[in-house]
Amino acid sequence: MSVDERVASSSPVAPPTAPAARRPRPRRGGLVLRTVVVAVIGLAAVSPLYWMLAVAFSSRAELLGGRDLRLWPREVTLENFERVFSSFPVATWFSNSVAIAVVVTLISVTTSLLAGYAFAQLRFRGSTALFFLALATLVLPVQVIMVSLFRIVTMAGLYGTYWAVILPVSASAFGLFLARQFMLGIPRELIEAARLDGAGHLQTFTRVVLPLSKPLIAVLVFMSLLSSWNDFAWPLIALRENRLFTLPIGLLYLQGQFGSDYGATMAYALLNVVPIAIVFLVFQRYFVAGFARSGIK
Repeated sequence: MSVDERVASSSPVAPPTAPAARRPRPRRGGLVLRTVVVAVIGLAAVSPLYWMLAVAFSSRAELLGGRDLRLWPREVTLENFERVFSSFPVATWFSNSVAIAVVVTLISVTTSLLAGYAFAQLRFRGSTALFFLALATLVLPVQVIMVSLFRIVTMAGLYGTYWAVILPVSASAFGLFLARQFMLGIPRELIEAARLDGAGHLQTFTRVVLPLSKPLIAVLVFMSLLSSWNDFAWPLIALRENRLFTLPIGLLYLQGQFGSDYGATMAYALLNVVPIAIVFLVFQRYFVAGFARSGIK
């Protein structure tokens, strides 16, 4: 027997391996169909913003005199923005919108988080009835309570000031609902452990609940910013001086003066849309996580 035969006979024989289980491959037809559907929905969602950009950067002569349909202007120009800024105090209105949106967001998010913690983690008599009473306000459109709000604001001496716009929207029933649903998912063992360590409700809220609520905070911030930034009806009633107007109110006056000037109208609308779009794109993953953990499908 040769050396090679001895080594082969003395080496252990490996057991036969079982054939690997084949994973089911996704059907190419279904994958292609889903891709096409998502692409069509995406194009439908982006197309208004795209045409807003195209019209805003087109010259007035090209918009009114061109017969052929072009996807992008021949020459990009800023004359629409210059015409808008020279005719209206857009910078002042923009700063007013930013100031009101930031203050409303700070107050609204704070009240929603505190109230959500109280309804989710504290037990007190009548909490369920009070919670559903707060949710019942969601079915009331703002037009129903405008007269009452106007009388309250006037009697308080706030009419014509920023606070007339800020205070009535500083508490959100939907924000309360979202915060409560999110905080119900926080393990109660963490709350009880903090209580056993001697932490009060405020310390438990700031040291345990808030660090776990970052996705929720992102959702509440964006929703409050979007609501206050685009609010039109109530600021139009509560503000009476031109220097206090916000961007949505300014768009009404711009349409009155530049009714057929589509370039100027789209340039102004672009100034109103871009800040919120940037905020959404930056914090998009937090919004998805917040809604998913809050039970909102």
